[in-house]
Amino acid sequence: MPYVPLDARGWRLAMGLRPLDLSAWIEIDEHYEEELALKSQLLNEKYDVVVATEPEGDEASRELFDEIRENLRAHHAGVATTPEGGEHAIVAASRLVQEDLCVLMRDDAWRLRAACVCFPSRWDLATKIGTTLDDIHAPVPGYGDELAHPTNAFFDRLKPDRAFWRLNWTLLDSPVLHQPAVVRRSPSGRLDDWYFRVERQTLRALPRTNAVAFTIRTYVTSAATLRERDDTFVTTLLHSLDTAPASVQSYKGWTGVAEGLRDALDQD
Repeated sequence: MPYVPLDARGWRLAMGLRPLDLSAWIEIDEHYEEELALKSQLLNEKYDVVVATEPEGDEASRELFDEIRENLRAHHAGVATTPEGGEHAIVAASRLVQEDLCVLMRDDAWRLRAACVCFPSRWDLATKIGTTLDDIHAPVPGYGDELAHPTNAFFDRLKPDRAFWRLNWTLLDSPVLHQPAVVRRSPSGRLDDWYFRVERQTLRALPRTNAVAFTIRTYVTSAATLRERDDTFVTTLLHSLDTAPASVQSYKGWTGVAEGLRDALDQD
């Protein structure tokens, strides 16, 4: 787990964007082969769950594939960049990296036009394709009032010469990467059964099509492991849970989770 994006000040709803050096756009670690094999299995068995495309996103998907392959050759020379034949470009690109990939295009608004998301965190890709940024984020408490305008404005201003990244986190009851079910079950039991899930998200404008490429790299580890690594982890996590508004706790499946976490700590 290279990232633990907890804020000692407590829960905050914010974009949290940081400049991204494109040499660090793609992250590859020791789970590369394992996660690509899992992607291949999901694409074989659940294609309609993990892939959604519209014709409007085809050209940008091809550009994204080219950009990913060029980036891998420049910064990850040992990684294979030969695509599978006959696949949609966003699927071919996704088979090369651990990240999930999305393409958004500006029409009347920014809309999701192509995606290969093998490792969703309890959201349904099929219901998101073709919808706007505001539609996609409508279930998020506070998004409409606080983040809708700055998010759309950021997309409008994004240029190919500057990319950005951000981190998102949640607590789940399972370490499984592929979690498309919308139902959010709260973790319970001993701390070994609590899983801290982090998404490293990047955004960059593609130079030819002006589409926005959105990548999602997912990391999961147990809360017990993180506590062993950092003795402030649990305290900061509890403060974040305690300070999250009730609407956020309900949306994320965190209602009562702080109390459950304290019970789990008592069991250890």
